[in-house]
Amino acid sequence: MKVLMLTPYLPYPLVSGGQIRTYNLLKHLSKHHDITLFALIKNESERKHLKELKKYCKKIELFKRTQNPFVPRNILLAGFSPYPFVVTRNLPLGMQREVKEELSRESYDLIHAETFYMMPNIPPTTVPIILAEQTIEYLGYLDYTRKKAFPLLRPLLAIDVAKIKYWERHYWGKADKLITMSSEDKAFIERELGVKKNISVVANGVDLDFFSKVKKHLPKDPTVLFVGTFKWLPNIEAVDEIVAKIWPLVLKELPTAKLKIVGFSPTDKIKNYGKNPSVEVLGGIDDIREAFAAAHVLLAPIRSGKGTRYKVLEAMITGTPVVATTLAVEGLDIKSGRDVLLADTSKSLASATVRLLKDESLQRKLSEAGKRVVRDGYSWDIIAKDLDTVYKEFKH
Repeated sequence: MKVLMLTPYLPYPLVSGGQIRTYNLLKHLSKHHDITLFALIKNESERKHLKELKKYCKKIELFKRTQNPFVPRNILLAGFSPYPFVVTRNLPLGMQREVKEELSRESYDLIHAETFYMMPNIPPTTVPIILAEQTIEYLGYLDYTRKKAFPLLRPLLAIDVAKIKYWERHYWGKADKLITMSSEDKAFIERELGVKKNISVVANGVDLDFFSKVKKHLPKDPTVLFVGTFKWLPNIEAVDEIVAKIWPLVLKELPTAKLKIVGFSPTDKIKNYGKNPSVEVLGGIDDIREAFAAAHVLLAPIRSGKGTRYKVLEAMITGTPVVATTLAVEGLDIKSGRDVLLADTSKSLASATVRLLKDESLQRKLSEAGKRVVRDGYSWDIIAKDLDTVYKEFKH
C-alpha cells in the first residue's frame, strides 16, 4: 500500500518516545508498504539524519517549524485563531498546500498522522485518514495548568486547554480510524465522545536486538535509576517526588544507596539534586543501555499523563526490576508481584524499593519475568504486525 505519513518531528535520532516509536514502525512497515514521510524539523542540521530514514521511506519532505515555540507568529495565531498553541507551533507555512499537491500527484491508499496536531496540515480529501494518538494531549496540558502554571497565567492557559480539548475531540471524530497506545486510552476516548469509534490499540514496543545485548555490571552500592525526558511534565513531577519523599525513606534503610537520574533536558532544579552526595544527575547519555546495565532497580512514580512508558519496557528487557505506580504501567499486560512491584504512595514505593534492593532472589525473579513479558508481547515485530493489520482494513 502507498502511505503518506505526517509526523511533528524527524523520526531520528532516537531521543524521544515518539521518535523511537515512529522509527521502528517505519523500519518494519517499509518491508510491505511504500511510505512517503512529511516531517517537521526545528533546525536545518537535522537534515544530516535523512540518510538513515531514506532506508525505509520512498520519499521524504521536511518542513521547518520554529526552533523556539514562543515566537510572535505562534503566539498571535493561538490568540487570534480558533487553534491552540500546540497546533499553531506545528503549522508551518505551506505544508497543507504541499500535502494537497502531493495527494494530487500520487495516488495514496492511506494518510497516517502521528498526533492530532498534525491533522490541520491535511486538506479536504477522500483518502482514508488514520490518526495515532500517542497520548491524550489535553490531559497533560490541563495537569500543567492546574499544578505548575504561574497563577496569573492560568486563565489564559485554561482557554488554550479548552481549545486543545475541542480540536483533539474534533479530529478524533474526523479521522476514519484511531490508534491508541493502550486499551485504557481507547476506553477514555470512547467515553469522551459518547459513541463507539473505530479504534485499534497498537502499543509501544522495544528493539529486542538492541536492548538484549545489555550485560549487567552492577555496582557494589544498591543503585536506583530514574529515566525520562524532562520536557514531559510527569517526569519532572516524578523526580521531585523521588527526591523529596521517597529517597529519604530509602536512605534511612540503606544509607549507601545511590540514585541516578537520566534524561534529556533536565531543569536547573533537577540538576541541583546532584548536590546530594547520594544522587547523580546524568542528563542525556549516548547509550541508555549503560544506565540499565548498572542499576539494581528502575523507579517510576508516574502520576499523570497517558500512553505506555518506554522506560518500563526497556528496563524489563534489560533485566532491570521495576518499582512503579499503577499508572506508570497502564496499558501493559503485567502483574504486580509477578513481573514488577506496584505501589501508589510515596511510602509504599519506598518500601517496595528497599524490599527489592535487599532481596537478590526477588531481583532475579522479576528480572527473568520482565524479559519474558517483553519478548512475548512488546517486540517491534509484533507491534508492526498490529499496525499492518490496521492498514489492511483500508486495502482496496
